[in-house]
Amino acid sequence: MSASQPIAHASTLPGARIHVLLVDDSPVARLLLSTLIDNDPRLSLVGVVHNGEEAVEAAARLQPDVIVMDIHMPKLNGFEAARRIMETCPTRIVMVTASTDPNELASTFAALEAGALTVLAKPAGPGDPAFKPLAAAFTQAIKLMSEVPVVRRWPRANVSAATPSAPLCVSPRARVRVVALGASTGGPVVLRDILTRLPKDFPVPLLIVQHISAGFTDGFAAWLAQASGFPVRVARHNEPIQPGMAYIAPDGLQMQLLQSGKINLVDAPAEHSLKPSVSFLFRSIAANFGPAAIGVLLTGMGRDGAQELKNMHDAGAVTIAQDADSSIVFGMPGEAIKLGAADFVLAAEAIAATLSRLVARPPDPPGAPLTPLSRAPLT
Repeated sequence: MSASQPIAHASTLPGARIHVLLVDDSPVARLLLSTLIDNDPRLSLVGVVHNGEEAVEAAARLQPDVIVMDIHMPKLNGFEAARRIMETCPTRIVMVTASTDPNELASTFAALEAGALTVLAKPAGPGDPAFKPLAAAFTQAIKLMSEVPVVRRWPRANVSAATPSAPLCVSPRARVRVVALGASTGGPVVLRDILTRLPKDFPVPLLIVQHISAGFTDGFAAWLAQASGFPVRVARHNEPIQPGMAYIAPDGLQMQLLQSGKINLVDAPAEHSLKPSVSFLFRSIAANFGPAAIGVLLTGMGRDGAQELKNMHDAGAVTIAQDADSSIVFGMPGEAIKLGAADFVLAAEAIAATLSRLVARPPDPPGAPLTPLSRAPLT
């Protein structure tokens, strides 16, 4: 059985009140978060409990639309509570943490492996300068996550096992010099599985835009490297990309790749209300690398990167969209498929093997121009 499987669940109707269960062992945090939830006209607080054991029982009894849960709690922590909930009474889970330490934040991403949809920073008190934006992000995340289909999580499969890849009905027209990936909701676990399955001598750099809460990027990169065993780091301005390395776009900046092979980080406007955005990266790849690139659009809400994957496709790049069955949210890849942007529509577990086959070509001599290859039509 697959690692996730859609199950029947009453969806939240547009405009309807979203029922929220709050789980936190801190009285101060409970008061703050419950007040934020109560003050939002779209949200309705249906229960407040103090630990993971109570959360499992309340999830089954109250059947909330969304559970907001602290990670570090007595009796049963948030990781194990999320795992039990997703195995017994699947519910959308938003994890919150007050930690700002990158090393501690790295461990919070285990919550996504357990079945949580996202991890957020816990808003500080009203006297904190960051209170308003964090509070707004907190309630907005609950509303967005209420729209995500519920999936039952089963014990994790062995992601290092060989996976059949798709037939190569399309071949690169030139030696592949970069792979660009974009993801949003559900992306961290898919990215982990892709990097886990790639060979450690993968001959091409990977550039990644993952929509994630501000302040979590360093922790995400550390977790992704540890969980996958693949070298990962947050991208730095003017850094030349290297084969076998994955670069994560940092908070609050747009990332592009120059023709020179150097990363350019710019304080450009948000696109699709996002900074970094997948669209900004993909557009630069299409313009500067054309057929010498592969674009991959993974699970996520909205349209970010869909048109730009089409731009990459039209520039000669090989393009991949994650399929509906393996996506937590089929928004971004679904929009790309509607545009005819994808050469391949693949289950998450088939993407790494397909990437490995696409880049398996003897390297061109140093300084050689892009060498055209035949490109078979789609079948």
